Amino acid sequence: MISTVQSLNPDGKSFGTALWAIPLDGEPYRLTRSAKGESAAVFTDAGDVLFTSARPDPTVKDAGEEVPALWLLPRAGGEARQVATRPGGIAGVRTAGDVVVFVSDVLDGEESADEEKRKARKEAGISAILHEGYPVRYWDHDLGPGRPRLFAARLGADRLEDVRDLTPDAGDALREGGFELTPDGTTVITTWRVGLPRGESRTELVAIDVASGERRVLLSDEAYDFTGPLAVSPDGTRLACSRDRLTGLDVSARSELWIADLATGEGRAYAPDLWPSDVDWAPDSSAVYIAADHQGRRPVFRVPLDERRSSRRESEGRANEERSGRDHESAEPARITQDDASYLGLNPSPDGRWIYALRSAVNLAPAPARIDAATGEVADLLSPAPRPEVPGTLTEVTATADDGTAVRGWLALPEGASAASPAPFVLFIHGGPLGSWNDWQWRWQSWILAQHGYAVLMPDPCMSTGYGQGMIDRGWGDWGPRTQADLDAIVDAALARDDIDSERIAAMGGSFGGYMANWLAGHTDRYRAIVTHASLWNLDQFAGTTDAAMYWQREFGLPGGERYSLLSPHNALDQITTPMLVIHGDKDYRVPIGEALRLWWDLRRTEVDAKFLYFPDENHWILKPGNIVAWYETVLAFLGQHVLGQEWKRPDSVA
Repeated sequence: MISTVQSLNPDGKSFGTALWAIPLDGEPYRLTRSAKGESAAVFTDAGDVLFTSARPDPTVKDAGEEVPALWLLPRAGGEARQVATRPGGIAGVRTAGDVVVFVSDVLDGEESADEEKRKARKEAGISAILHEGYPVRYWDHDLGPGRPRLFAARLGADRLEDVRDLTPDAGDALREGGFELTPDGTTVITTWRVGLPRGESRTELVAIDVASGERRVLLSDEAYDFTGPLAVSPDGTRLACSRDRLTGLDVSARSELWIADLATGEGRAYAPDLWPSDVDWAPDSSAVYIAADHQGRRPVFRVPLDERRSSRRESEGRANEERSGRDHESAEPARITQDDASYLGLNPSPDGRWIYALRSAVNLAPAPARIDAATGEVADLLSPAPRPEVPGTLTEVTATADDGTAVRGWLALPEGASAASPAPFVLFIHGGPLGSWNDWQWRWQSWILAQHGYAVLMPDPCMSTGYGQGMIDRGWGDWGPRTQADLDAIVDAALARDDIDSERIAAMGGSFGGYMANWLAGHTDRYRAIVTHASLWNLDQFAGTTDAAMYWQREFGLPGGERYSLLSPHNALDQITTPMLVIHGDKDYRVPIGEALRLWWDLRRTEVDAKFLYFPDENHWILKPGNIVAWYETVLAFLGQHVLGQEWKRPDSVA
């Protein structure tokens, strides 16, 4: 196996990536070394490794601007060599036989003139981007001026040969999408974004013939997006993907495993209520393995493809089946892994005996594992990155909400917490809002708080995934009130424990969790301190400035509508008395910096005890090593002042 491993660079100011080999019966060893790092590795049929990297080519005297190129690392050993480069760089890559398909960014017009156009823009000092569609940004980067296209090529002796543009008319259709290649290398399956009036869009799946570039629509429905994860069956006849319901004021989010015939496009849903996070096929194409959130874990399930349906169902029930997206005559999915872990990166072995994956949990850093496909027995493999020990214990907390719904969460307890020495308490609200606390978090690390003596509750309230569709429906269009009621119930259950100090408590969250932190600030005074990161404050303002305004418009309606006024935290500003720490990155396009600037000003003008930790060069997440230290030091100092009663001391990292 091969894995990308991230580690701290020698300068201590950034992280770098490298490819590591993980033998099934030996020590992992590093395959690549470069200052630019490597990623997107795939095996060729010959066992060589293709990967992308912006490392300079030592065989070229003047390589020009460094953009990601495609490299090949021979199976037999030796140095990697560059096999393809493009003016706009190379992103994802897939290969089958001697066929290679990759993504590259191209300026509008003939791709043969792309390098000349880029050079002219650079020499003229032009950075302007003229948009004629939506969106214009995505998470932390601007879209354009180039647009992604798919290219096909043949793997020659030294370089890629016969490179061809498969999608010269793609426009914005391939933005932020995914693609797969059939095992025989004849067809590319890719997402295809279709623009709609009023800034809306939906996503289809199309099949592109590699030889001719001919494109046909494979899956399309006005009420659904068809998206990744994508996986083509080993026999090349079927596709597994996600079918995501387009939301509306009264239509909640729903994602389901969809399996379709590649020849006809006919398909149906499997495994209702399991939202696929990862998908791959059994080697004999008889079943699909999926990893899906479930009760605070992310197990691996086997979904058998039971095609036994009566002729009456075929003739009379087809329309109803398509509407419901279910076939109740299908065999039930079987849970394979029974532990508390979460799995991703599923890779069944060719003989079908094993499933290789990354295994992690709230208290377990990711590492490779081998799963017995028949018994579910799990064995950890040796990892390039040893797992850190967690400074405490993990337990579950459950509660019953006011409407009778069960709400559960994880509780990280620090060492030494007891009735004689109860721990101060922090409520940590997850983002999303569609998500779950079921995985190790390098960014939102509760164990750092536990190391400093805090008990940390990580609950899954309404709209959390892994608890059935009803859990999502409960909170749809009712973010603040419904979520707060769930949080209140499970916080009460946690504070009833004798090893937690029910007086010294705080709340924190990021993204949607930051929205809820802001909501709690204006609707309760039970917390001594609130930390809000990358948070939504004024919903009407946010909905028109985020990078995906069309998504939020579906749930909240047009700007100025009733839901904005009912659910926007800023309307309760006059009720906020709890000290607040506001944190935001300027490069955050999902929740733009305007939310923090407005929140900060509102808190200042109403004289709420507050601080603002601002990162000019970070995005929705804080990723640079020094800034990560500043984040945690500031959060801990703020909690220390207001929860523990310590004297405020400005952290050295932000002095």
